[in-house]
Amino acid sequence: MPTWFRAALAFVPIVLSTLVHVVPLFAVTLFKALLPFAPVRRACNPLLTGIAESWIGFNSRMIDLCTSTRFVVDEQASLHRDGHYLVLANHQSWVDIPVLQKCFNRRIPLLRFFLKSQLFWVPLMGLAWWALDFPFMKRYTREQIGKRPELAGRDIEATRRACEKFRSIPVAVMNFVEGTRFTPAKHTAQGSPYAHLLKPKSGGVAFVIDAMGEGLQAILDVTIAYPDGKPTMLDLFGGRIREVRIDVRERAIPREFIGGDYQNDAAFRERFQAWMNALWQDKDATLAKMLGEESKA
Repeated sequence: MPTWFRAALAFVPIVLSTLVHVVPLFAVTLFKALLPFAPVRRACNPLLTGIAESWIGFNSRMIDLCTSTRFVVDEQASLHRDGHYLVLANHQSWVDIPVLQKCFNRRIPLLRFFLKSQLFWVPLMGLAWWALDFPFMKRYTREQIGKRPELAGRDIEATRRACEKFRSIPVAVMNFVEGTRFTPAKHTAQGSPYAHLLKPKSGGVAFVIDAMGEGLQAILDVTIAYPDGKPTMLDLFGGRIREVRIDVRERAIPREFIGGDYQNDAAFRERFQAWMNALWQDKDATLAKMLGEESKA
């Protein structure tokens, strides 16, 4: 079966499923917006999450039906649907997102990503992400901050506001720590010391830990490997990915990092970056092992 035809067989039902799911999602969202009271929000949030999990479950089922991709998971973690997690992962492809959703859907709280503000305008999905309290972040260039220094702290405040909402509900805050998808060109431009990873951006992780404090129970450190090379969505739904390998490790959050001031305390920032760099060094070694490079050495 041609790749494009196999992908179309999956894509059409997923589009129809999206339309079916957004109608009740928007209906509950409208009710929540018209009655912005705490008891109403508490009643609506599980409904919204359930709709999103149903949509993700359908997408994952289509992957099972339309592809022969093997998902090999090495899981060293205790997962709870009502937990409060910070999920950290390497980032190579848009395929990472359905892989993470397939791995964790209905096993931990709904994964919530920090999204670029421009994604709000994606048809249907932008409003759906907004309804589900996905935080939208507006990125400013150095030139913009140079002209208007007050813009420098707005991303931090947006993180704090989002995390305040997350304190009262089970949540899994998702962070692609590299900040962008890995490419050889970006790796070379950075002079990254890691073989398979870009340098980690520690600030976002530090701000979430600071904002949520004791509300986070653990870090889920996820490493994703594609033995056949970085795939596209067409590769996934076209059945061209033989295997995806996922390593999940539960890590404790060092208590010394709770309540620290990453932005203004240089000593704290240095300790935090050293911890993140060590975690990333370990992830790089894990990724090399998952790709079979140790056996080739």
